[in-house]
Amino acid sequence: MRDRYWFWLGARLLAGVALIGWALSYLGTGSGEKEFQKTLEAMKQVHTFRVASTTNQVGVQHNEMLWEVDCPRDIVHHQMHMVMVSSTNSGEMKQDQMMVGNRTYERGSDGSWVPSRSGYQGASAKWYCRNLAEGTDSNLMPQIATMIKRGILQKGDKKTVNGVRCREWLVTMKGGFSGLEHDTVCLGLDDHLPYEMTVDWAQSRTSFSDYNVPIQFDAPEAILQPASTSTGVN
Repeated sequence: MRDRYWFWLGARLLAGVALIGWALSYLGTGSGEKEFQKTLEAMKQVHTFRVASTTNQVGVQHNEMLWEVDCPRDIVHHQMHMVMVSSTNSGEMKQDQMMVGNRTYERGSDGSWVPSRSGYQGASAKWYCRNLAEGTDSNLMPQIATMIKRGILQKGDKKTVNGVRCREWLVTMKGGFSGLEHDTVCLGLDDHLPYEMTVDWAQSRTSFSDYNVPIQFDAPEAILQPASTSTGVN
């Protein structure tokens, strides 16, 4: 009788250890780290992409932004629409800029593109793509390398984003604004590339699309040719 007791106790302990190990592989860094490493490698092959982002700080401001990046032609197109809604500061601001090589343009009120007076505040296409090729985080694509290092990665459900099937991962970033920052990132089932990211701070949602697809820019071909093959890093 006593032998049977110890047999069942040992079996339960083994089952418990197996269950904990399985859970840690998904809730910890095991399975998640492997998947995110695949994403980091897949992103090294990206040469063109679009990023659309919205943030909504309730009672403060609402932002909508779009980036179109073409590495072979060294072009970045950036649009921004910001609406201030606070009780002390209201109004809106729109900006439409394009950086081609080392030249910067902005869209005028008549729809034409003219040399920018204020300059482009972001980085060049070559800078973004160099970071992607090196597996280095930038402020435009999801910070996959950082998530691997200090994120608690939890496997979520499959979903469809802009027609692409992806799996959502819940990411708890240690060292966020309030100690822990809760994000989600949806990784393509076939290509492992990121297609959506949300951040609980400012209710931010960003979608990623058109990987390695030729981008048609709404600008005259004359300004879409870099003036120089050497482009400074911004």
